[in-house]
Amino acid sequence: MATSHSPTAPQAAKRSAVRSLLRLWPYLRPVRGRIGTAAGVAVAASLLSLLIPLVLKWLVDGPVADGDPDGVWLGALAVLLLGIAEAVLFGLRRWLVARPLASVEASMRGALYARMQRLPIAFHDRWASGQLLSRATTDLSLIRLFFAFPMTFLFVNGVTILIGCVLLLMQDWVLGLVLLAPAIPLVVASSMFETRYSTVARRAQDQVGDLTTLVEESVLGIRVVKGFGRHRSQAETFRALAGRLRSTELRKAKLLAWIWTVITFVPELAIGAALVLGSLRVADGGLSAGTLVAFLSLALALRWPVESIGFLLAISQDTATAADRFFEVMDEAEEDAQDTAAGAAAGPEGEGGLRFDNVVFRYPDAPADAPPVLASVDLHIRPGETMALVGATGSGKTTLTALVSRLHELSAGRVLLDGEDVTAMEREKLRSLVAVAFEEPTLFSATVAENVLMGAEGAGEAELRRALEVAQAGFVHDLPQGAATEVGEQGLSLSGGQRQRLALARAVVGQPAFLVLDDPLSALDVHTEALVEAALREVLRDTTALVVAHRPSTVLLADRVALLSGGRITAVGTHQELLRESVEYAWLMSGAESGTAEVAGAAGGVRTEGVR
Repeated sequence: MATSHSPTAPQAAKRSAVRSLLRLWPYLRPVRGRIGTAAGVAVAASLLSLLIPLVLKWLVDGPVADGDPDGVWLGALAVLLLGIAEAVLFGLRRWLVARPLASVEASMRGALYARMQRLPIAFHDRWASGQLLSRATTDLSLIRLFFAFPMTFLFVNGVTILIGCVLLLMQDWVLGLVLLAPAIPLVVASSMFETRYSTVARRAQDQVGDLTTLVEESVLGIRVVKGFGRHRSQAETFRALAGRLRSTELRKAKLLAWIWTVITFVPELAIGAALVLGSLRVADGGLSAGTLVAFLSLALALRWPVESIGFLLAISQDTATAADRFFEVMDEAEEDAQDTAAGAAAGPEGEGGLRFDNVVFRYPDAPADAPPVLASVDLHIRPGETMALVGATGSGKTTLTALVSRLHELSAGRVLLDGEDVTAMEREKLRSLVAVAFEEPTLFSATVAENVLMGAEGAGEAELRRALEVAQAGFVHDLPQGAATEVGEQGLSLSGGQRQRLALARAVVGQPAFLVLDDPLSALDVHTEALVEAALREVLRDTTALVVAHRPSTVLLADRVALLSGGRITAVGTHQELLRESVEYAWLMSGAESGTAEVAGAAGGVRTEGVR
């Protein structure tokens, strides 16, 4: 399982929740008018609640003190109307933000998905899929929730508290100062809470990603889990991860309980002190009963804005963490941003076919002192020629083929297609010229036709039929809806051989100029393999092809064979020539894999550990 991504301690220390949240502004800008209107409506509703204590003051000091029933009814009606207006305005606020915020979430999710599609393979090799899924679902939902409620009410409650404090001081400045005294300890407590909570919130969200990864892997690998009876060990792993997440969530709950207690207790203590002092002053005649009622009503009206600080701070921290996790993906350099100046300057050199020119490759996450996977690879595949690539397991064959379509970026050297450096091409053009079929066939939750036609833009029914014929995928016609049959997630409703044939059909459907096949027939039975090879020979006549091969039957499809050993091409020739001249090649073709390491070592000190 890939490890989750968390900020290091120095990063966490430098992190600013405000800066993280401000980075979300470009996504909110298109709907700022409606969001601003909603905030204004919420402020108006909140201020209406502050008028009620003033009406109560008039009511107590006026009609109640004077024994005026009509005035009492008028005051009660005013309070009722203010309450109704407040409720209507809050309902209007929610209506105003619902649609635009759904659009914001959709645009952010679309941007994240598009960015993930454009990121290089090296990025996806480093990241667990569950971490990406949790960012695209849980984190974005949390951001939308923040936009809908906490963001608005951080502003609204701030304005309400400010105006409420002014009104309190206007009623009686002595009692007002008594109520404002807790402000300093509350600010200190909130600052301490923010620092601690941000770290725990990040840990929890990363752990959600780890748990998502495990669930996804267990679902996709359910046949392996059941086949080896590993359901108990998987359940134990799940319980361990879930237990870690539970502990972290409990830690969050403790911090919330602590800040909520402080924010509730300290103001309540101040209100109690103000009540005692105010009552004494009313008894002495230094304060009217209406003023005390208004003062206490204002203080109680401000309880929710003050007490909500802890809740709003917690959600803000969760959202800031979600924003950080979102931008961790969005800040990654896209494939097109990695085009090198040297590659862009290189132009056609007049030599056709596919050429590897002094190619060097090491994985970006490899240790600095580790030898490169590929070192000074030189190989020329002439136009229209089929070259078989043979090598020991782990020698880097798949890595070399991935360089043709730039699924990985070269560390040094060049790959030329008809004399043009692949790094000088636009990726769309490159990938329209090169078609690939991978060793592990991947199908999507779509129809057979959609899976195959993914290999060529604009291909239709005729191309589909031809591709299925080449891949000997006649089984498609026996499916319930033929080529319109849904194959299910990962194509697991099909056998391995059927999936491999559809992957091959996808590679040849567009009749590409260059074809890269990574052991395309490994899952086929002998008879089907012979039929596919016969049909494939017709396709290979019209294209320049590089075919990774592990057995003689596949090698015989090629005009020539290249032997990859020790990160270099150590021999090139026909199958018969290499059988006579290369001991290592003879061992590989004989199937004596157990002796390959010794032969390879003698040939050049092959090191294959960790090579993908």
